[in-house]
This record gives sequence, C-alpha cells and structure tokens, in this order.
Amino acid sequence: MPTQAEIYKTEGDKYEALISREDYQGNILRALREIISLENRVVYDLGAGTGRLACMLAPHVSHVRAFDISEEMLRVCRGKLSASELTNWQVDVADHRQLPVYDQSADLVLSGWSLSYLAVWNPNSARIELEKWLGEMKRVLRAGGYIVLFESLGTGNESPIKLEHLKDFYPWLDEAGFQNKWIRTDYKFDSLEEAEYLSRFFFGDELGDKVKDNNWVILPECTGVWWKRI
Repeated sequence: MPTQAEIYKTEGDKYEALISREDYQGNILRALREIISLENRVVYDLGAGTGRLACMLAPHVSHVRAFDISEEMLRVCRGKLSASELTNWQVDVADHRQLPVYDQSADLVLSGWSLSYLAVWNPNSARIELEKWLGEMKRVLRAGGYIVLFESLGTGNESPIKLEHLKDFYPWLDEAGFQNKWIRTDYKFDSLEEAEYLSRFFFGDELGDKVKDNNWVILPECTGVWWKRI
C-alpha cells in the first residue's frame, strides 16, 4: 500500500475521486464565510492538492493562486480550473514556506489538510518549520488579512477527536494564537463498493474495514477550522 506522500506524487486522479466526495453538505464554504467575506479577495491556497479549495473559491473571489509541491496534484487542479472557464486563477509548484509572491499581496491564505505535514514529516524540527511558515504568512498577507486552516479531527468519527500523529501540531496552533471551531465534512459515495475502495486506498485498511462493516455510503468526518487575523 502506498504512503500518503507517495499518493501525492503519483495518484492525482484517484485522490481526486476521493476528495470530490468530501463535504457533500457544503460546510467548508459556509465556515469560511463566517470568518471572512470572500468577495474581491486575493486568495492563496497552500498545499492545494487537486484544487478542492481553489476550485470552490474561484467563482467567489477576485483571484486565487494554488500552490503545492506536487506537480501531479497540480496537474489535476489545473485541469479542473481550466474546465471551469474562469480566468482568475494561477497554479504553481511551490513550498508554502517560500512563496514566489510579493510582500503583502494577499487578503486570505488557506491551507487545507496540508500544513500539519510540516510537523509530521519534520519531527525533529517541527516548531522551527511551522514558525518559518508563519513568518512567510505574515510577509505575504496584507494588514488585516486572514489565515484559515483546515485539518482532520477524525475521519470515520461522528464527534471530533485529536489524532495521535498530530499531537504536537494542535498545541502549536493554540500557542500561535489561532481561534478554532469544528465542522462536519462527510463524504458521500455513489455506492458502498466505491466508499470502501477509496477509503481503503487513502486512509488504509482499518478505515476501509470500518466503512464495510458499517455499510457507510456516507462516511462521517470531523474537521477543525483554525483562523488568525494578521
């Protein structure tokens, strides 16, 4: 079974098949609008993947730029945005600790299910990397701009839990002054077979078995929303 890091490098289409089923109730956009108005905003989507957030926001904002370190993920993102016939977007390969953008050039920076990898993939220097990222956000955001982060509080859970592999990440967000709330971002699949296959593909056999045993065509998921005004 490939690791998530390997999936991001090679499995853009299959990953998109999974992600396209997420948040079928539209809670992400509602949560964002409760934090900041989107109209006439320049938005950077960091760790954009296949464009889940970028594509959702493009019809509502002035301009959106999607960044990711994986060209494979951005290949799918670029294709989706091109098909939308919108022109207010740009897609670039970039590490979100060092963005190829001007100072104070964005109103909103988003990062969905991505920033935590700085901690997970750099266990010996997690705080250093996170602080470096936060410094970059302060550089690129205009005064009064917002950072909004989405991160898992349990896929396959009806109520939020803190994941063990993110145990050092959650406290850092509190220390850095982020406010937070949680929402449901349940997946809705076309069939039980699809639900089991895609869940097992990305999340592993434990969740795949849970989906099968519970006959989950709708897979519950809790997601944390963290935000900070600069």
